[in-house]
Amino acid sequence: MYSKYHDLHGGEEEFRKSNYTDLVNKYYDLVTSFVESRWGESIHFAPRWQGETLRESIKRFEHFIALQLGLKEGMKVLDVGCGIGGPLKEIARFSSTAITGLNNNTNQISRAKFATCMAFQELISSAGLSEQCTFIKGDFMNMPIPDNTFDAAYAIEATIHAPDALGVYREIYRVLKPGQYFALDEFCLTDRFDPNNSKHRSIKAEIELGCGLPDIRSTHQCIQSLKDAGFEVVFVKDLSDDSPCPWYQEIDPGNFSCTSFKNSRTGKFMFRAIVSILESFYIFPKGSTRLFDIMQTASHGLITGCQ
Repeated sequence: MYSKYHDLHGGEEEFRKSNYTDLVNKYYDLVTSFVESRWGESIHFAPRWQGETLRESIKRFEHFIALQLGLKEGMKVLDVGCGIGGPLKEIARFSSTAITGLNNNTNQISRAKFATCMAFQELISSAGLSEQCTFIKGDFMNMPIPDNTFDAAYAIEATIHAPDALGVYREIYRVLKPGQYFALDEFCLTDRFDPNNSKHRSIKAEIELGCGLPDIRSTHQCIQSLKDAGFEVVFVKDLSDDSPCPWYQEIDPGNFSCTSFKNSRTGKFMFRAIVSILESFYIFPKGSTRLFDIMQTASHGLITGCQ
């Protein structure tokens, strides 16, 4: 049972870290289809401009990652924790690079391969892009990849699932060729987090439960772990600082519009009731209502924590 790992249900941090593979796989087995129906194939947040749709902001952010890495045709790139392959496909199209997606979840890898094959057949098979994108099932704490393989690497809201930041960053450093770049997008605790504040601890626990995390590290911890792994940190930015729209706008119940009713408090109440009814009639699988509650816990923790 997924919930057993978390503080809100009697779990402990060390238990989550020592069982991180089972924790993260159970989480993504539960949520992938649900989140994909809301987010599409790129399951991550992004800074958002006024008048920009969620998917436009996500695409722009993925292009930003590619530009920061200086990607160009002929380079071999690693997507660490590639999910179902949305960012990988978009960055491959944008940069004309060969990208390998690494993921340790069997269902997501299968979904990524299928979606990538269909997309390339329908849109760009004539350009040969299908040969640019490959997938490997493996643990990013112990990658089944030789040393000095890639010209660049990136991780978008993926290494947050690692039990040890230094361990995963060392693996990424190992598989990169000497002197190459790694771009990291990570949930972090800011200096405002007070571990002695019970409300802060509760918000952190909600995010860990709702996002499948063993722990949430501070920005300082991540930066130091990157340095300890061998990287030179050349650029650091809190992406929420100058985002014209809140990055969590898509899940904010206070952001009401004709298209966001489902995110409002009334909309969420109605949707939960519908899910519960459909589950009781065996139209939705058992556990659907519990899954909905987990996702709402994630939303509440993320919004409250940022505010």
